[in-house]
Amino acid sequence: MERIIIEATSNSPKVVLDPENMDFEISGESRPKDVSGFYKPILEWLDGFGRDITKQKENAPLFEFNFRFEYFNSLSAKFILDICKKLSRLRSDGNNIIVQWHYEEDDDDMHEVGQEMSRISRFPFEFVEIKL
Repeated sequence: MERIIIEATSNSPKVVLDPENMDFEISGESRPKDVSGFYKPILEWLDGFGRDITKQKENAPLFEFNFRFEYFNSLSAKFILDICKKLSRLRSDGNNIIVQWHYEEDDDDMHEVGQEMSRISRFPFEFVEIKL
């Protein structure tokens, strides 16, 4: 599986999907002009990743996905939830996956959004408070 690395811009998050180095992260701000165009390749990559790890399920390591958002708009939220649902399906298929949702200690809104994403996707996230 090839890796995806997208550097952050002022409107879009940094994306690292690197199975070789076990590095999976989306971080920063998400308000790209073409939200669908930005997230579609990520969702497609996750489909391929799911097929690959399902083949090696018995020897699969722990896959830790980290979300470290500073901000995302409502259009991005739909695609972020789609990512969470795909990860939830992979986990319910028996894959060893966890999601860590990082939020700043004074950002109650981002914490609550993460809790809601966890609830809707039926995936128990680990919440990581970032001390300022």
